[in-house]
Amino acid sequence: MATSSNGAAAAARILVVDDDPAILHTLTWILKDHGYDVASATGGEGMMDALAAHSPDLLLLDVMMPDVDGFQLLERVKGDDRWRDLPVLMVSALPPEDATVRTLGLGAADFIRKPFRVRELLARVQAQLRQRETLRTAREALRSAERELVRAREEAESRRKLVDILHEVTSDLSPDEIFHILARRVARALDISHCSVVLARPGDRVGVVATAYENPGLRNLEIQLDRYPEIRSALDHGRVVLIEDLRTSPLYEKVRSEWAASGTHVAIRSVIALPFALDRLNSGVFFLRRTEDEPPLTREDAEFADAVTRAAVASIHRAQLIESARADNARLEALAHTDPLTQVLNRRALTLRLGAELERARRYESKVTLLLLDLDHFKKINDTHGHLVGDAVLREVAALLAGEVRSVDVVARYGGEEFVVVLPETGEEGAVAFAERIRERVASQPFGGEEGAGLALTASIGVATFPAPGIEGVEELFARADAALYRAKAEGRNRVRV
Repeated sequence: MATSSNGAAAAARILVVDDDPAILHTLTWILKDHGYDVASATGGEGMMDALAAHSPDLLLLDVMMPDVDGFQLLERVKGDDRWRDLPVLMVSALPPEDATVRTLGLGAADFIRKPFRVRELLARVQAQLRQRETLRTAREALRSAERELVRAREEAESRRKLVDILHEVTSDLSPDEIFHILARRVARALDISHCSVVLARPGDRVGVVATAYENPGLRNLEIQLDRYPEIRSALDHGRVVLIEDLRTSPLYEKVRSEWAASGTHVAIRSVIALPFALDRLNSGVFFLRRTEDEPPLTREDAEFADAVTRAAVASIHRAQLIESARADNARLEALAHTDPLTQVLNRRALTLRLGAELERARRYESKVTLLLLDLDHFKKINDTHGHLVGDAVLREVAALLAGEVRSVDVVARYGGEEFVVVLPETGEEGAVAFAERIRERVASQPFGGEEGAGLALTASIGVATFPAPGIEGVEELFARADAALYRAKAEGRNRVRV
């Protein structure tokens, strides 16, 4: 994405929806002045038309408008497959505690209160656009990998003689297993009695026989490559070497003299050496041979064997690249849902996960309990010891929580020094007992690492359980837990309240 001179994403498209012409004009002017492509709308129907017309990268949506409810508009946007992944930044004069939980629960990416500060607004806009670009890049990489996988499969299907080989070697196999499969498949396809894989690099004097079709139990046999001139030639020049008759080939003149001097009789009549390279460490040759009582190997045999080898090696490379792309995409998706400081879930991912847990609790008539944990007097740590120590404390608290929960539980950083633990299939009594254990662990453990020199810390915890009277969804559950946390703070801190 291109950037303007002040660092903003110049090509990003932003749609601003507000019923106040003055605010609409101000927002549009500020965003355009910082390099954004801005469109505006004044109501619900105008917004949906503008979405279709402009396909924005970010939506700024007013919560309170006289002709339409911003929350309903947000639900319409998130209910439309076209805009489900569009980040929505809600703007409202409502107090944050009244609007934040509800907007995030409906799928908003962030919330900013009117009157807004320009620098804060721009920072939040840039943060959401960066996150959208990260997700877009990850999804595009995944789609590209999927297209490459489909293309590789179609190519394999079109080559009927190679399909079984390609199917086997693209599995999760070790190099030894791949070599064994290829030696067996090539030998059977060409109806030859001897097929080996010799591992070596150009310039090596010694090669290692990794597998041999004619002797399946043979492993890691060292051979002197000066006795195999076709292997040396294939390695040094990177080309297929075909010798139709060892008895007349100039390449074997010196070796034949040695055989004659020692009285050695060699039953092999013709050979093919096919060089390959899987990576920097795994290279060598496929070594095909026929004996005196078999028809000699031909140029057509060499071409077919070379096609098999090249296709198999290419398939291995593609499989490795696809797996690498999948792993990279998984890491990017994880980053988008992870708090960068503590490595637990961030607020957006928490809201999505908690909504799913509530739906599951409704479906199966079970319970979900939410713990809202706040570190007492955390500001003093930052003021006294600095933010590096404060960050270390937050990381250690997150690690403590992650170490205490079950695999089905959820730990997230809610913001600042607040953490959330979601306990599926857990009622109020069990959750309070768990919260007390967490509170005691925090109070008894020194924090701050080497820089903090063993800081003492306490935590206050609010507990709320779903289902319960007055709790219909995520926002009410958070509100109930927040009220319980407020009581814990008001009653002296370092305690659990419901």
